[in-house]
Amino acid sequence: MSDTLAPPRTTSAGPPPEATPKKRRLNLNSMLVEGRALIALAIIVAIFASLSPNFLTPDNLILMTRHVAMNAILAIGMLMVIVNGGIDLSVGSTVGLSGVVAGYLLQGWNMPLSELVAYPPVWVVIGVSLLVGMFVGLVNGVLISKLNVAPFIATLGMLYVARGIALLVTNGETFTKLQGEEGLGNTGFIPALASAPLGIPMPVWFMVAFAIAFSLLLNRTAFGRWLYATGGNERAAELSGVPVKKVQTWVYIMSGFCAATVGLLLTADLPAATPRAGEFYELNAIAAVVIGGAALSGGRGTIRGTLIGAFVIGFLVDGLVLVGVSVFWQQVIKGAVIILAVAVDQLQQSLQKRRALRRVAAATNRPGTPKPA
Repeated sequence: MSDTLAPPRTTSAGPPPEATPKKRRLNLNSMLVEGRALIALAIIVAIFASLSPNFLTPDNLILMTRHVAMNAILAIGMLMVIVNGGIDLSVGSTVGLSGVVAGYLLQGWNMPLSELVAYPPVWVVIGVSLLVGMFVGLVNGVLISKLNVAPFIATLGMLYVARGIALLVTNGETFTKLQGEEGLGNTGFIPALASAPLGIPMPVWFMVAFAIAFSLLLNRTAFGRWLYATGGNERAAELSGVPVKKVQTWVYIMSGFCAATVGLLLTADLPAATPRAGEFYELNAIAAVVIGGAALSGGRGTIRGTLIGAFVIGFLVDGLVLVGVSVFWQQVIKGAVIILAVAVDQLQQSLQKRRALRRVAAATNRPGTPKPA
């Protein structure tokens, strides 16, 4: 055996693949596409700040963030559903129903088979309203996971059912007596949910809490891994032992919980419980999730992107109102932004597919790699 060392292998001359101009252009395009929500938010802030001196005032920023928080909480629940590969059109109606339940209980519940009227404490009112929202989500989840009803159809049906129940409970009217009475022990609903600790509105505190909790759920738990796996490839996830049906059911329960929370916050903020509350909120939530980079086909999406998407929608709408744009044009512009977001999402997926194909081609062309017959 010789003691001499073998000469080191040399690589072919030329810059590494990542240094080529073509690769640099691809990376730059990917960064621009994947950061589209943050770029859109910066553009919106710059435009409206130049059009209105009041846009970036502290009071207006707090007001806009308060509006954003409602949509952001709803969008976080919608994100869970969309990552799973589904859709939830019933969240707007769940917002209205949960608020109506809270208003009804605060007015006094006529106990059946008696002439007694019960006035439950605020914590019971909040708990029952949240359970109602979760029950709506449970019905959606069972219809989709157990009965194989298409998510669009199941949640569209629940949109009408929940809204109809809200109208039946109120007879189409609005509950306005939400302050309660000291002697009945049902006071504190509005101070609990419409206050502003440290000068920050309560919905913003809820938004931060929900963002942290759901981010940990998605990134630090087995459920989060199951959720992404199910959304990416349901059949492969099932074969890997993922409880696909349970995951599908729970994401709709979570969406209902988020919607019920928004219903309570909105009711305390008005302060009134109206059966029409939350109309078209589901569209804003879906828009925030899509603008934030989630794929409607499932398997991709982040809490961070969803929050930025909610700020894009909120700042855009409030900015248009501030500069006096017509309500009709607001709808046109918001719809155009959603279409653009979906188009860019398709571009992002196309870039990802191209990168994958190039990696496969590069691996196939390496010396020593067997060529297909």
